[in-house]
Amino acid sequence: MTAATPDASQPAVPYGTPEAPRIAVRGEARLEVDPEIARIGITVAARGRDRRSALDDLTRRNAGVLDLVKTYGDAVERLETGAFSITPELTKHGLGERVRTYHGSVRVTAELTDFTALGELTTRLADLDLTRVDGPWWALRPDSPAHREARKKAVHEAVQRAREYADALGTTLSALVELADIGAESTPPPYPQAPGRMRSAAYAGTAEDTPAPLDLEPQRQRVHAQINARFTMVPPQL
Repeated sequence: MTAATPDASQPAVPYGTPEAPRIAVRGEARLEVDPEIARIGITVAARGRDRRSALDDLTRRNAGVLDLVKTYGDAVERLETGAFSITPELTKHGLGERVRTYHGSVRVTAELTDFTALGELTTRLADLDLTRVDGPWWALRPDSPAHREARKKAVHEAVQRAREYADALGTTLSALVELADIGAESTPPPYPQAPGRMRSAAYAGTAEDTPAPLDLEPQRQRVHAQINARFTMVPPQL
């Protein structure tokens, strides 16, 4: 028979005992800060009677958009090309599958940190042929100091609350047992959109719909941190 280890007589338990009572609390913090990034979505379109002409026009217009955005230098933190498509449109009448025209589109996303350049850039982009601008979406960087500040405040609130409970029992905290970051379990969407804040500039050169003005007023960002904490206490003298 194997001899028992010294710790075997006192196994760790996930709950409090009379000798080491535990207390569980929650801490929260909510901040409202200025955004750090403005994202805009740019959709470039082209039409042609054959696939090659549509593709050539789309390539040329996309290159023009990229060149324009790049002229803003350090004001643009990130620029990337996304979805690309060339789609045939069939004739509505007649037999067989006859292609009437080809529609092409490409999606570009730009992130700006200089908001003074945002208005001029979006205006110049919307003036281009068959170019649509969506946004802006305001956001914080993943490593923004605002997130760190919110987490610190949430921890401080949890500690303060635990101390108040312990004081009400006539005792003090002994040790931290567990700290769980509840906010880390959910990740915000890459393009958060608040109702009524997003506007779109319609395709230039068409009379299909009237462009709505882009709302370029920076939108304050809400930062929320939430943690659960467990502490052991000195046994109170009840």
